[in-house]
Amino acid sequence: MKTNFHTHTARCGHAVGRDEEYVQSAIRGGYQVLGFADHGPWKFSSNYRSHMRMNPQEEFQDYLHSIRALREKYRGQIDIRIGLEYEYFPPYMDWMRQIVRRERLDYLLLGNHFEYSEERRFYFGRQVVDEETLARYVDSALQGMATGLYAYLAHPDLFLRGYPSFDRHCEKASIRLCRAAKEQGFPLEYNLCGALEDRRTGQQHYPHPLFWQIAAAEGCDVIIGVDAHSPDALEDDSLRQEGIRLLTGYGAHVIDQIPYFAW
Repeated sequence: MKTNFHTHTARCGHAVGRDEEYVQSAIRGGYQVLGFADHGPWKFSSNYRSHMRMNPQEEFQDYLHSIRALREKYRGQIDIRIGLEYEYFPPYMDWMRQIVRRERLDYLLLGNHFEYSEERRFYFGRQVVDEETLARYVDSALQGMATGLYAYLAHPDLFLRGYPSFDRHCEKASIRLCRAAKEQGFPLEYNLCGALEDRRTGQQHYPHPLFWQIAAAEGCDVIIGVDAHSPDALEDDSLRQEGIRLLTGYGAHVIDQIPYFAW
């Protein structure tokens, strides 16, 4: 099946387009399942205001109402699922669990962007630069995976956005992460938004071939995620096909489905 469970909306502040445009693009792109997983809101105890996510009140409720309405409108044409992309923030996990249970979300994605809490502003996508910070990235990812709340780990090689090159420390960290994912049966996402950025800039950050060769060698389940920040990302299939060719060439086990919460 052609599926995508990683779709954002304009509410996160760095995506564009109306919710319905994403659905219409997904139908034109031949998708059978479209999952929305915008950056989940957090109710921080401080006065910190995030620049990359919807607020936990009006915008979150608007997100739920909009996607639920689209799910009914396009029923029979495409299967629409409602999720969120969340980090692992220890101080706020109980609050997040209440949100997920109350709203009966279909699934969560683990997006390991920040350490401990966004309030600390230690962004793994830029500030992982040595062996010590690599270990912290993997520690955070493994702790999130161990909660059993998430369907898969989005852009697991995000740390290569800031790391200078894929060295022996990256190899060690990648093996540790992939081995744990395999042991837990926890899928890893080959991220097409990162691939698009690499195509635009001519640079190589993530998805990085050396990381995915390790993931394949460790026997990890791999899922393609568009990480759509504009509707047209769901119509250009070239990056997806390129990713599938690379992954199958490495011998990776590519999957197309995720488990949903059973309410």
